[in-house]
Amino acid sequence: MDHYTKDNFASLQNVGYAINKSRNLLVGEMDSALKDLDISTQQMGVMLAVQRGIATTPFELSKYLGTDTGLMTRLLDKLETKGLLERSRSLEDRRVVNLTLTEKGNAVADQIPGIAPGVLNRRLKRFTKEEFKQLNYLLGKFLEA
Repeated sequence: MDHYTKDNFASLQNVGYAINKSRNLLVGEMDSALKDLDISTQQMGVMLAVQRGIATTPFELSKYLGTDTGLMTRLLDKLETKGLLERSRSLEDRRVVNLTLTEKGNAVADQIPGIAPGVLNRRLKRFTKEEFKQLNYLLGKFLEA
């Protein structure tokens, strides 16, 4: 079923616009909340994925976070410059770069769960539990398409 046609498509009144605007609002608010940790929302995603073992190579991170490898390299460079992340070559395959958080990186990542929920909860404050559940379901369905 097509929900949009050339006749009913409006550049500022469609799902893509609403999702993108929502993302931009959330990133701005999250970046502000994370400024004392000296990391961005994108860097937060990298740090949590590495800390939790979800992704341990630049390729895995790019795939998991939906970013291109060039952007991932720049993110990793910044985190490494800040002393939050280390890269090392795999002993089994020198083409593979493994990522680990430094002690400082782990300390910063440990603080994120105390900050991020507040940002999300402020955006979700007008949602009932059922609406929150439905939003998660619908976004999951949207991502599967």
